[in-house]
Amino acid sequence: MKAEYINPFLESAKIVIEQVVQIRPATGELGLKDIKFVENYIWIQIGLNGQMNGDIVFGLSEEVAMKMVSAMMGGYVISEIDEIVKSAISELGNMISGNASTMLFNQGVRVDITPPKVIQSAQSAGFTAQKALTIPLIMDGIGELDIQVLIAS
Repeated sequence: MKAEYINPFLESAKIVIEQVVQIRPATGELGLKDIKFVENYIWIQIGLNGQMNGDIVFGLSEEVAMKMVSAMMGGYVISEIDEIVKSAISELGNMISGNASTMLFNQGVRVDITPPKVIQSAQSAGFTAQKALTIPLIMDGIGELDIQVLIAS
């Protein structure tokens, strides 16, 4: 697993979040950690195919998801995880991954991304817990969004 694979996703996430959530996220500590599926969490899984194969998984608590979508919708109060929230979070993942795949292409790495899949439970994940290269993005007043890279070597 190469650390440089996470950089385009990190840079893209910072740009997209700043554009749609109106907050410049700070970068947390890069690390290798076990993926654990916990309750009250949402993951956006995006598959990578081509010169990179694996998954990018964006993980955030339901509370952070609601705050992000509220900010995306101009402050409209969100009180539950409904289809609108899932759709908005999914689109956020899609925008981040689309930008990142363009950045990778510009670095000479050809990769296709799959449409985002919103996961709310370990049973629906379709893959087992494993280690991932992880970096948190800290959004002031909102919380953290974890970017987790699961690359098949």
